[in-house]
Amino acid sequence: MLKKIAVFNHKGGVSKTTTSFNLGWSLSKKGMKVILVDSDSQCNLTLIALGFAKYNDFYEQGNKNNIKDALDPAFKSQPKLIESVQCIELPKNPNLLILPGHLDFSENEVQLGVSLQLSSAFGSMKNLPGAFNYLIEKTAQSYKADFAIIDMNPSLSAINQDILLSSDFFFVPTSPDYFSEMAIKSLARIIPTWERWAKSARGAFCDATYPLPTTTPKFLGYTINDFNLSGGEAQRSFRTIMDNIAREVDTTLVPSLAKENMLLPQEKYESSYIKMTRNTNNIKYPSNYCLAEISNFNKLIAMSNQMSIPIYEIVLFNPRPGQQKTKNWFNFLFDRFSQRIIDLTI
Repeated sequence: MLKKIAVFNHKGGVSKTTTSFNLGWSLSKKGMKVILVDSDSQCNLTLIALGFAKYNDFYEQGNKNNIKDALDPAFKSQPKLIESVQCIELPKNPNLLILPGHLDFSENEVQLGVSLQLSSAFGSMKNLPGAFNYLIEKTAQSYKADFAIIDMNPSLSAINQDILLSSDFFFVPTSPDYFSEMAIKSLARIIPTWERWAKSARGAFCDATYPLPTTTPKFLGYTINDFNLSGGEAQRSFRTIMDNIAREVDTTLVPSLAKENMLLPQEKYESSYIKMTRNTNNIKYPSNYCLAEISNFNKLIAMSNQMSIPIYEIVLFNPRPGQQKTKNWFNFLFDRFSQRIIDLTI
């Protein structure tokens, strides 16, 4: 059964795209069929997955198999149903596909925003809020996909509201800085209001061609990305902020989501955390809601992007001392991370 996971934070620069790509690949290594969905009009996930040359060819040829053109039957009121997108299979990983983004996808923002304001939308406007979910479901069905990992843009837009409410699960990437700490407080206010809207709107849109999903998206947790290490541990200045973010998640975000039934059973967070940290002294997180602490990739990120493969799949020739150890660590880390996602979403 398909599990749709939204990767969301309205703060930029928190490694949403890199995390989506590396997590999706790791899930596929475990035998899962995964579709990476690029809903950010910057199209960075598409670029990473395809590589620069194939990315340019795809858009120069005017290929219609992208998120914006696929949604045109709803947003342009065309007399046909939304159809499955022909995703692109990554040549080095047959279990991983990309549903490409589009630079003009944000053009749908105004229409969608208007439709979300109407509790009893009229005519074709009723079909807009459920269109994204219909597209992902149809596409995943044609590929028998197990997961759809949705990379979202950094904003509190109507598009992001719709995508998150169309998802089964979501997690929040963060970076160890004061702005991420503030972003958690903001999300604790905003996301529950989105779900409260959905609770009242699902009935109003139930007779649409593309109805809203009736399920409430569940919070999987958060990640901390892009910090420096010292002696194998996060540097003290980063550790302080990382602990502050963990505390903010535990005391502000989680209680706020709980009021709208946006959490999994507590025993799932606890048991999956225990399983993730079993037989290792290198994973000790300050919160059961922490999915992964992912340090700075340094020079490996450039190699990863150039070759369109994850950090942990890079083949190092004559590696410098520590490089192979670092790559092995990221392989281990994402293996535990992806297994925890599987355990939480069962």
